[in-house]
Amino acid sequence: MQQTRQHILDILRENGDSTVDDIVSELQKRRGRDITAVTVRHHLARLQEEDMIASPQLRHRNTPGRPQHVYTLTEKAINQFPNNYQRLAEGLLQSIREKLPPSDVNVIIEGVAENMAQQAQIPDLPLQQRLDVVVKYLDEQGYSAHWEPCAEGFTLYTTNCPYHKIAETDHTLCEMDIRLVAALLGVVPRRVGHIMNGDLGCAYLIPKN
Repeated sequence: MQQTRQHILDILRENGDSTVDDIVSELQKRRGRDITAVTVRHHLARLQEEDMIASPQLRHRNTPGRPQHVYTLTEKAINQFPNNYQRLAEGLLQSIREKLPPSDVNVIIEGVAENMAQQAQIPDLPLQQRLDVVVKYLDEQGYSAHWEPCAEGFTLYTTNCPYHKIAETDHTLCEMDIRLVAALLGVVPRRVGHIMNGDLGCAYLIPKN
């Protein structure tokens, strides 16, 4: 990524909501040279096109003057920064498996899927419309989802696994996924494709009601 844009992302990550003036001031400190508001706005526009920065919101001043736009990172941008989620998840799964019998592990995984589905707040719609909403939700969670009609109903595809490294050695989260799909759609799916088996994506057959 262009260096100035990476600096802008770093500034927003460290400082949270920031105006153009805030960003200009921080860039001048980091780069040791002048940079204009016009240049910053150009980079912000490019970052918005890449879905790295959310649409700006107006912030009213405490002193006289026009309101200013403030900029924040999107979830996509936040996920670009290094994190320890993978290692934490691996450790939690290993500890759960060591301390609990398989039946209790299944209860926990099912509970996680149910909680995620409740938080998604998918409206009660006809199945085909509900699939559209579920696909949007799964995309937001990093699954890269889409659906297609088939003879038996519909096939839901997820072509990205958000925890691929964990799933390579532990399929617990794969089982959580199928429970999540069931809870989101209110229909028990059947897995007909699996990334971990070498398929291009995971696929779930959704029978017609």
